[in-house]
Amino acid sequence: MKVDDIRSQLRRRGVSGTSALRKPELVKTLARTMRSEGRGGAARRSTGPAGRPAAKKTTAAKKTAAAKKTTAARRKATSPAKSAPAARATGARAKATGTRRAAPARAKATAARAKAAPARKASSARATASPSRAKAAPSRAKAAPSRAKAAPSRAKAAPSRAKAAPSRAKAAPSRAKAAPARKAASARAQAAPTLGPASSRSIGSSQLITSLADRPERPGRSLVTRNHEVIQRWARARGAKPATIAGTERGDRPGVLTFNIPGYRESSRIREVTWDDWFRTFDSRRLNLIYQEQMRDGRQSNFFRTENPNREDG
Repeated sequence: MKVDDIRSQLRRRGVSGTSALRKPELVKTLARTMRSEGRGGAARRSTGPAGRPAAKKTTAAKKTAAAKKTTAARRKATSPAKSAPAARATGARAKATGTRRAAPARAKATAARAKAAPARKASSARATASPSRAKAAPSRAKAAPSRAKAAPSRAKAAPSRAKAAPSRAKAAPSRAKAAPARKAASARAQAAPTLGPASSRSIGSSQLITSLADRPERPGRSLVTRNHEVIQRWARARGAKPATIAGTERGDRPGVLTFNIPGYRESSRIREVTWDDWFRTFDSRRLNLIYQEQMRDGRQSNFFRTENPNREDG
């Protein structure tokens, strides 16, 4: 029960001072009052929550309560239970009639909404796009002066670029002239002999040959190179073929590198290989070729030696 219902019950039973009480106290007071009524103590004086004597029920209040109870009982007795199914059936028929009458109207309303949907979507899209266009307009208006200000600076920069063009044109021939020098330096760096703990003293006393244009200083001069073209030219001039010493192979790679020169150091252990395999092994081991072009008396020399700067064998 709600607090107001409990207070009204207590007021009907003649209990006063209930406005200051909370629900738990009201419930206890109502329970005590109802127990006292059940024991036949209605004639006894009941006390309020504060201990004060409760006012007796007036005769008019008792008569009014009895009349209300009698009227409620008569209403319940006079309303037949059989009328409920009839009322339900009447309501169902009314609902069905209203549903059938409302169906065409709903169909028309649905069709109207379907027709109006594209128009609503288009108007919504326009409404959405309008603020964005309105916001973008000021930004474009603000950007226009900045572009106008930037135009003179670009115009001023054009003469400086025009002045810089001749200097770039002048620098181009110098770069073109420097290119061969850079290539020559790179070739020398690549053809320079590699040094290591096993390098012989003859490396330091030999003349470095880095390209086909380099020539010996004098006949009988000891030479050193790593240039592939120089090595191939020297071998072809003597009919030499790239070769390796049989039994020194390392897996599928050649072992000690040498040349098969007809009539010079002929041996059954010499096995010829391709130039690609020979140079691949030569570069991977960082070998140096020490050789001679001529002897001191000017005759052709077949002397050569491949040297590994990290091991004694080439």
